[in-house]
Amino acid sequence: MKIAFAGSQIDRSDHIRSDPAALEGLMNWRARLLRLDGLDPVISPESTLEWGTLADADPASELVFLGVADERGCFAEVQTKLQGSVSPAGPRVWAAMAALSPEDLATYGGARSLVDWHARHRFCARCGAATTLAKGGWQRSCGGCGAEHFPRVDPVTIMLVEHDGRLLLGRQPRFPPRRFSALAGFVEPGESIEEAVAREVLEEAGVKVGPVSYVVSQPWPFPSSLMIGCYAQALDDQLTIDTTELEEADWFTAEEVAAAMAGDEDGRFIAPPPHAIAHHLLQWWLDR
Repeated sequence: MKIAFAGSQIDRSDHIRSDPAALEGLMNWRARLLRLDGLDPVISPESTLEWGTLADADPASELVFLGVADERGCFAEVQTKLQGSVSPAGPRVWAAMAALSPEDLATYGGARSLVDWHARHRFCARCGAATTLAKGGWQRSCGGCGAEHFPRVDPVTIMLVEHDGRLLLGRQPRFPPRRFSALAGFVEPGESIEEAVAREVLEEAGVKVGPVSYVVSQPWPFPSSLMIGCYAQALDDQLTIDTTELEEADWFTAEEVAAAMAGDEDGRFIAPPPHAIAHHLLQWWLDR
């Protein structure tokens, strides 16, 4: 299955990040600078990412090294005025998901997460002193206490739970009307993926599950999550919904899921969009 935000064609070139001379050698007239409007992508009339040169960057900006493509260094700009964001994807990004190729979307997603992290981590979490970019943007170093900080990725479990041929799906208040999706939640410190799945399903829906299996994962750059798709069998179907997390939850038959995935406007619910991992999980379940 083709997962959105995965599959960038840029070589990350980790060996160059720690080699200042090699990195500087790539910062020449041939280097490419990914054009961003804040954190949103700038899309060309041909529905591709727009690239400029390093001369287009503000001299006060930091430059992060995305990697190498066609023997050219690829960079993104962290402007001094940029504050970063922890908001969900906005309308412009959803439009970009539909317009860009999978490869371009993956390149943008990685760049967005990295630029956003730098914009929100200009000061040391240990001593409060200002930090500076290091290793081509894959580290920030504190000039006060010497601490090293690295781009974070937040693991999130998202799971299909089945009981007697039906799937447990829920909806959050921010969802469009009638949309249901797989339950999801962040993995907490000291917990395995399997434990996180069991805890989240019990907390949100009051349902206990048996063994948990892995299906597929997806990087999700809002701001920087790794969605870990899982599957579990419920031990019973009695629901006790946590209304602080879910507006509604229920069990859906294979026929109802298939109708939603086919876009049936008269169906019982609306499926998650194709760029969401939940969409792929539902299709995986139907294909089984």
